[in-house]
Amino acid sequence: MSFNKLGCLFFILYFSVGTAWTATPDEVVKETAEGVISHIESNRSVLETHPEKIYDMVNELVIPRFDFISMSKWVLGKHWRTANVKQRSKFIAQFKALLVRTYARALLEYSGQSIKYYPVEQNSTSTLAVVKTELTSSSNTQLPILYRMHQKNEEWKVVDVAVDGVSLVTTYRNSFATQIKKKGFDSLLNELSEKNEILGGSISN
Repeated sequence: MSFNKLGCLFFILYFSVGTAWTATPDEVVKETAEGVISHIESNRSVLETHPEKIYDMVNELVIPRFDFISMSKWVLGKHWRTANVKQRSKFIAQFKALLVRTYARALLEYSGQSIKYYPVEQNSTSTLAVVKTELTSSSNTQLPILYRMHQKNEEWKVVDVAVDGVSLVTTYRNSFATQIKKKGFDSLLNELSEKNEILGGSISN
């Protein structure tokens, strides 16, 4: 999945802590997307001067709205079961940092794209839901994005995102599995740590 496809929509993912827990999945997506867009636009001058401040917003708004433990389990697959407690903890931290840094860079590139929201797809007895949206760029190009969410402790959490039909979890799962097979689990942890340092240090460059 290219950075452009992955990045251009992820401002939608920054779920506001202030959103009521009783909101439906599609209501959460729409209400918080509008809030985040407002935050970006009202702080544009500050972010242009100090782009690293975008991390404050990301850590405040995105972290509580993703179920990183479930995502980590699905991304690692069988390797989650064989990893020890320390390795699991390190992976969750590095995987979370990777997504935060990627989304932070994408947010800085937001330039007024419009969003179309579709009704949520959900069985009335299920704790799983799918929310579909579509972003239209200034060149009138449509890009579909799909959020897979589940309800945990009365809150809807994101567990996967698909951009233009490409699943984030599946993409990382294949990439990480290849790395682990070639060089082992600790090699993956080291590679993620190095990548995060590079991404974190280059956002203001």
